[in-house]
Amino acid sequence: MSIKFESHSVNEAFARQAVGAFVSQLDPTMEELGDIKTVVSEAVTNAIVHGYADKAGFITVSVRLFEGRALEIKIKDAGRGIADVQKARQPMFTTGDDTRSGMGFTIMETFTDKLRVRSTEGRGTLVTMIKTLSER
Repeated sequence: MSIKFESHSVNEAFARQAVGAFVSQLDPTMEELGDIKTVVSEAVTNAIVHGYADKAGFITVSVRLFEGRALEIKIKDAGRGIADVQKARQPMFTTGDDTRSGMGFTIMETFTDKLRVRSTEGRGTLVTMIKTLSER
């Protein structure tokens, strides 16, 4: 599944719900579904707030399902990019204002099995998350 939408904050809820609906075919537990929606929310919010800041752009969310109840979620923007990915992944780091906690990557890392962040300044960021659901 792949969806593309403008970087408006109202679209964060749309992305979260769309991914949740698509992943529901794997019959996740409520906790797993909540984790998936949370990581999508964090990644999309990062793209909106940090990637595009005060300008509009597009965000693409892609989800692939694999045998063994595994899934891959990719969130891509063509925004500002991240100068120092290692620094950005540290808890409490933010390029936003005082209302931002700087915990987005930490939350994504906690709720997934694998998190990869690739970014180029001036070209954007690709966040890839892998999660394997429990056996049912």
